[in-house]
Amino acid sequence: MTTRILPAIGDPEAARSVTTLLSRLPDAEPSAPVADSTQLIDTLGRLAGESLDELPEVVLVHERIGPVPALDLVREVALRFPAVGVVLITSDASPGLFSAAMDSGARGLAVLPLGVEELAHRVQAAAQWSVGVRRHLGAGGEEPTGPAGTVVTVTGAKGGVGTTVTAVQLALAAAASGRTVALADMDMQTGDVASYLDVQFRRSIADLAAVSDISPRVLSDAVFSHPTGVALLLAPGDGERGEEVTDRSARQIVRALRSRYEVVVIDCGSQMHGANAAAVEMADTALLVTTPDVVAVRGAKRAVRLWDRLQIRKAEDTVVVVNRHTRGTEIQPPLVQRITGTRVAGTAIPANFKELQGAVDSGRMHELDARSTVKQALWSLAGELGLAKLPEGAGRTGKFRGDRADRGAIGGRRRRGDSREWEGRADR
Repeated sequence: MTTRILPAIGDPEAARSVTTLLSRLPDAEPSAPVADSTQLIDTLGRLAGESLDELPEVVLVHERIGPVPALDLVREVALRFPAVGVVLITSDASPGLFSAAMDSGARGLAVLPLGVEELAHRVQAAAQWSVGVRRHLGAGGEEPTGPAGTVVTVTGAKGGVGTTVTAVQLALAAAASGRTVALADMDMQTGDVASYLDVQFRRSIADLAAVSDISPRVLSDAVFSHPTGVALLLAPGDGERGEEVTDRSARQIVRALRSRYEVVVIDCGSQMHGANAAAVEMADTALLVTTPDVVAVRGAKRAVRLWDRLQIRKAEDTVVVVNRHTRGTEIQPPLVQRITGTRVAGTAIPANFKELQGAVDSGRMHELDARSTVKQALWSLAGELGLAKLPEGAGRTGKFRGDRADRGAIGGRRRRGDSREWEGRADR
């Protein structure tokens, strides 16, 4: 794919240097640099007026651009032209500037003095994101024409909140109800679905990335048929191969899975990239897993805001699952709902890792004891989501009922002051 790049650089010498480097990037189509912020906004506005497809995939903003300061310009471009990936060129590699640039909407930082390899990496990442956003904005008739299965994505607010356990158990519950189920691992670099289900495999999702037409036969060759009946499409064993799965190939893979299976569960991990962003956007239900602590809830809110800014998914269309829930914790599901602005699942997953440890260590998550309160809650969640039919009265474990879940541990009284304090801390 050719990547169109528009540099915004006021200094003529810096512009020549960057232009020379861009000419050495493979599949790059750099435009002549614009000299100031006004010219950049005018150029983008004119191109956007013609067509979304006329906009460059990447804009490079130099730190000495003017008259609008660089960070303010990054913010304006990100807000007015969300289909453009912005990379800030700067000599300041401090964490403070990195954080400020990301908050402004930049897709990356290229640190001076520039090298070809670093510049190529930043441009490629921004371009992939841009293409993903455009596919969302222009998606019309991309849905499959065959039988439409239900797609559920499971994303973690941060690492270690139980994303994979949740995805695996939802898939197992759906399969136990007699449905055809696929479980896809889109945690490209650190996916552990294979480890949790004791699977040795040769093929992975990366093998489908270069296939232009995924036929049922090609798909069946790539999946692993687990004894439980769940079809597994696994993350690559070599993490760097995850880069082969672009947002475009991810869309095609999800459509192929949806057309063949009644239920498709996708483990998206906790790191967002073009492929799993496309999956979240296409999903019928997008779950966001958090634990009831300030750091995780803060991460959940960041994810919700990110999805909304990039027009991947609205907060009201996201379902938060509270994992490792106890009645004594200060942060209860209703508080999580208020902080994130999402809907919180009616089933909260109890904190009881001792039940899981043996199954996790042995890689036999599918053999988790039916008496496990964690399993019962996750299968109840599958029923709540319409993925599985459960016996009457099953899965009550982990349910919360409105304000009762927001009660403190002392004397059963509501602790409104404490609730506001925790909400303030998680809202930062």
